[in-house]
Amino acid sequence: MKILVCISSVPDTTSKINFTDENRKFDSNGVQFIINPNDEYGLTKAIILKEKLKASITLVNVGTAETEPTLRKAFALGADDIIRVNAVASDGFFVASQIAKIAKEGNYNLIITGKESIDYNGGMVGGMIAALLDYPFVNKCTDLEIDGNSVSAEREIDGGKEKIAVKLPVVIAGQKGLVHDKDLRIPNMRNLMAARTKQITVVEAENSENKTKTIGFEKLPAKQPVKMISPDNLDELINLLHNEAKVI
Repeated sequence: MKILVCISSVPDTTSKINFTDENRKFDSNGVQFIINPNDEYGLTKAIILKEKLKASITLVNVGTAETEPTLRKAFALGADDIIRVNAVASDGFFVASQIAKIAKEGNYNLIITGKESIDYNGGMVGGMIAALLDYPFVNKCTDLEIDGNSVSAEREIDGGKEKIAVKLPVVIAGQKGLVHDKDLRIPNMRNLMAARTKQITVVEAENSENKTKTIGFEKLPAKQPVKMISPDNLDELINLLHNEAKVI
């Protein structure tokens, strides 16, 4: 069994975000990048399946050389190979097109993405990959079991969960719950050392149309200073909540 796991390199949520070029470009200076958390849940599930089914895991990323440290960290968790499509991940359809080509050429049985990346929160790549390959797609997947060619999955829906049965090949968009947090892996020293020298297969991107264009970014407004109200002055508190905060 061959598993393809999509890895996004995203800013750590504690990083201070800034923009350049009149707020049209993200400023990566001083930003710490990490494995997209939803992708890490998917990778961990792939590792569990690898141990159970003797599968192989290939990581794929659409990005420039700056993403390679993140890919090596992901590899150290338990993957076998790394493919990087040498292009800026500027558009969801563009990214999906590149990954779909890799998936088709590599004849992968299972493609795992995160339900969304935590930088742009587009949530579109997994579904697009499935559409381009004409594979079944399970979004917001919280459980996955494979028996031969049969797949049983569970996904979140409004107000509950849905159980799904499909056949391989399939595309899964994972999220928190796909594995327990206690199952998330910490790479050992041997794997970390191997990851430093792992040969990354770099391929050039295929021509593909960008469906979207970034016009500009806008930061959230700064938080207003906190107003301290005496516990004995309930009338003022009620007045502020009603007339200023407008929450009552």
